[in-house]
Amino acid sequence: MIPRAAWGQSMKPASNILKNIILCTFFLCMSTGVLSTPAQAKYASLVIDADTGEILHATNEETRNYPASLTKMMTLYMIFDGLERKRWSLSTKLKVSRRAARQPASKLGLRAGSTITVKQAILALATKSANDVATTVAENISGRERNFALKMTAKARSLGMYKTTFRNASGLPHRAQMSTAKDMSILARALLRDFPKYYHYFSTQSFRYNGVKYSTHNKLLKTYPGADGFKTGYIRASGFNLVASAKRKGRRIIGVVFGGRSSKQRNRHMAKLLDKGFARIFNQTGAPLIAKATPKASSKAKTINTTSRRTPSHDTWGVQVGAFAKVSQAQNAAEKAIDKASRYLNGGNIRIVKLNKRSGKVLHRARIVGISKRDAYRTCRVLKDCMELRTASSPELASRLN
Repeated sequence: MIPRAAWGQSMKPASNILKNIILCTFFLCMSTGVLSTPAQAKYASLVIDADTGEILHATNEETRNYPASLTKMMTLYMIFDGLERKRWSLSTKLKVSRRAARQPASKLGLRAGSTITVKQAILALATKSANDVATTVAENISGRERNFALKMTAKARSLGMYKTTFRNASGLPHRAQMSTAKDMSILARALLRDFPKYYHYFSTQSFRYNGVKYSTHNKLLKTYPGADGFKTGYIRASGFNLVASAKRKGRRIIGVVFGGRSSKQRNRHMAKLLDKGFARIFNQTGAPLIAKATPKASSKAKTINTTSRRTPSHDTWGVQVGAFAKVSQAQNAAEKAIDKASRYLNGGNIRIVKLNKRSGKVLHRARIVGISKRDAYRTCRVLKDCMELRTASSPELASRLN
């Protein structure tokens, strides 16, 4: 029989061990989201014309939410940038660390010390949404995932994603990792614009790794006509998120949904939003497109406030900065003009006005409207290719004028 004094001494360390086990289990669960608080997802949605940036639908588009695995869209952006800069090739092998291998599901089950090619990493991120692969990419680019997240945030700012902060490469729960529906639409457009030759990876429906077939989480690729890309995301705090892109009759739109109640409900809701978006694009009114002035993707870009601070009676002027064969060219010209003359164009709206010439040629006139006469004339003193013009007192009325 153990003496009482000895019994007390022997049990004290055991008690401490038990406490440590409980604490370790708690923090492990917290880090993987197992013990996360009840869902606090805020609903938000946005649909835009991918070519012009025109907003076709918006609800809470600037509300900050948890992006979850939509984060991997930026991780993929960084990979594509590395490929374009010749830092990597698709066959480059990325080394897997112990930390990467320990990441919670969804994952490929990579083993520490093994390697995975860049192409395999792209497929795993776009379809399986593998967290171990996301960390592997981050560490191979920046050494530490924290450093990679800082680069992701810096890139987000340069693209105009001013309400987005990244803290990891995967989207696993982190209180400071936030974004908005608007910012995710900016990222989607940037991927289409900057890396068109890699966009096809987002439409991959399945791929094989080590003899195992993995199917995409984005079921909308199979169920919605014209859907061909982008990403799903889910953690308990975010709800079911989705960025979708679809193309019909040569026109592409992008949809973003945050805070879906389930994957099926989110997909049905996205399908309805995309239907409404296409209906607006293909209406028969012939009205020109109005797009919110979006800053050009550069480190010096500034947010353009599309709600004028002047009285409506003064907002009856605009400027035209050229006429172009393509809508995208007109959009770029307008954005460059805003970049050069932001002091006077702050508060304006980009408007792309279609012009059918007698010869049959179609031009798209790039305009920034909703500014004062004084600012219109000052703008054209700054810009070389510029013409002042009188419009209506609001962008909606101005859209009816040629």
